[in-house]
Amino acid sequence: MVKAYTQEHIYKHPWEIVTSASWRKFTEPENKRILSHILEVDTLNSNLDSETGKLTTTRAITVNAPGPWFIRKIIGQNICHCVESTVVDGQSRSMQLTSRNVSLRKYIEVEEKIRYDPHPENPNEWTVCQQETSIKIKPFTALASMAEKIEQRCAEKFLQNSVKGREVMERICKYLESANSSTSNSTSGISA
Repeated sequence: MVKAYTQEHIYKHPWEIVTSASWRKFTEPENKRILSHILEVDTLNSNLDSETGKLTTTRAITVNAPGPWFIRKIIGQNICHCVESTVVDGQSRSMQLTSRNVSLRKYIEVEEKIRYDPHPENPNEWTVCQQETSIKIKPFTALASMAEKIEQRCAEKFLQNSVKGREVMERICKYLESANSSTSNSTSGISA
């Protein structure tokens, strides 16, 4: 059985600000308290295609293993390693992230897709974020009947973490807009 859900969130910030915030979400020290399930993020590679202008990046993300504590005890592992692939197309103003776990796959498979695009009704001021997540618990012989309940608990945890992630993104967007506004105000007062 697979537990899947989708979410949509509208950031009332321009696409350029929201995508900048996405890159900073895991790197700023003050976010570590809110996103405490993220233990480490490392960039594995990054490539800018000179012909298309698309930026492709792959990051390794280490997180606290999802699911209830007793499952982590059974599998004997408290952390999970994931790979995030990101494609940014500045020309079409689209950013797509796909994350998958690479460890614990014999127990759980998680795939998360996030896409940031300008909002169709207000493309210069708002950004729409679409998130799709699927969670598949592979039944343990002794716990096969619990797989559905475990998937539900994992999904609830992912939803809670999504809320935290949006809070961090909103804070970073406001900071970036404030910094841009301050820079614009200080340079407009300079006379030639």
